[in-house]
Amino acid sequence: MFSKSKINEPGPRASEAAPAAPAAARPAPPKPEQQIPTPTPKPKPAASILSSDLHITGNLKTTGDIQVEGTVEGDIRAHLLTIGETATIRGEVTADDVVINGRIVGRVRGLKVRLTATARVEGDIIHKTIAIESGAHFEGSVQRQDDPLQPKSAQPKPAGDAAESKSVAAENRAASARTSKAATAAAAARKQADDASNG
Repeated sequence: MFSKSKINEPGPRASEAAPAAPAAARPAPPKPEQQIPTPTPKPKPAASILSSDLHITGNLKTTGDIQVEGTVEGDIRAHLLTIGETATIRGEVTADDVVINGRIVGRVRGLKVRLTATARVEGDIIHKTIAIESGAHFEGSVQRQDDPLQPKSAQPKPAGDAAESKSVAAENRAASARTSKAATAAAAARKQADDASNG
């Protein structure tokens, strides 16, 4: 007998052959990577400006920038300090960067110090780098230090200075002891003289 052969029959279509995969089995479309928001850096605040009609008595201290056009009687500490042409400072100035266009009466400490042609400085300048333009007026001494922002008392002393200090201290103690012995001898002599005149 003849059997019906499936050779010549068309096979099932691809869409009919496999039922559609359930949604859970399908690969999920790629999600955009979740990014952790990075904190935006705060914008640097503008420099504080002390106008030419301002007169301050007292110290100023900031980690930001100051531009002085007026008069300050006191010490100033800042990151960037700009002394305007109309400014007068009477006191110590300490900043990472100091630009002097006006007048300072007192010590200047800065990593970078710049005296422009209109600068008038009466006092010592302690710096890491310095620039003095032609025409600037300066009376005082200039000293280079690796860390000029620290007062001298906070800086370590070289070994030679320590030995010298010890010898000076020893001399002072010896002189004090000699003075003390002399005073004791003089007091004893006075007592003997008093005893002799009374007795």
